[in-house]
Amino acid sequence: MKKKMSMGKFIIIVALVMGVLTVALLFIQGKQAKNNTYITLDPDTMKLIQLDGPQEGDPIAIVDTTLGEFRFVLYPEQSPNAVKNFVELAESGYYTNTYVFNSDSGAYSAAGSKLKNGEMPEGYDVSRELVERELHQDLWPFRGAVCSMTTTVDRSFWERIFGGGTYYNGSRFAIVNSIEFTEDMKKELMDSSENKDLGQAFIDKGGIPNFSQQLTVIGQTYQGLDVVDALANLESENNGTYQLPKEDIMINSVTISTYSAAENDKSAE
Repeated sequence: MKKKMSMGKFIIIVALVMGVLTVALLFIQGKQAKNNTYITLDPDTMKLIQLDGPQEGDPIAIVDTTLGEFRFVLYPEQSPNAVKNFVELAESGYYTNTYVFNSDSGAYSAAGSKLKNGEMPEGYDVSRELVERELHQDLWPFRGAVCSMTTTVDRSFWERIFGGGTYYNGSRFAIVNSIEFTEDMKKELMDSSENKDLGQAFIDKGGIPNFSQQLTVIGQTYQGLDVVDALANLESENNGTYQLPKEDIMINSVTISTYSAAENDKSAE
């Protein structure tokens, strides 16, 4: 009788433990489903809109630097919150006389900091640095892509263990130039790409494939790629966080406008 009672208690305990584990797993799955760490890609519906160039009336940003001007089309439909944050800051004059604070091996640069070392100034508007990351299957880190930089990540206890979390962007932005693609890298890129057009676009256009679906892309440079290249190839030194340009390179201003083919032809002359 005692043995039967013990077995009965064992079954009840196991059932309770399994029930708790099931609830825990459901909780974990629910938490993971809410993160913005990754998105599901559909190669059949993917549109590489950055290859098309700006259309008449599209919103654009005109960035005047001490090394020249570059222009990029904005993507408010794909990255609405990050673009809104950038546009509002630009229109307020926030980016006037800000620093280019990173220039990394010709691959990319980073700009838009009030401080030379890339850190945030005292008393900054925290809300501007807590814009949830937006990833989109139509946007990729091709050469000339402009990306809102990650500021922080918020992770629960379970997300620290199993992965996930909510990533946030801010006011500073990265301008992608390109890594060098060897023949082996090109082959590996094409072999690993479910969408061959995407792999070929990186090979033809340049960029940083490792940044794919890691940063919020807010725009694509269509004029001034020589400036993008120059910003990524500055003489710099490591300050512990960034490859800090030795010479002060500044963003003189950022102007928000709309694309006009006629105006673009004039500015390119």
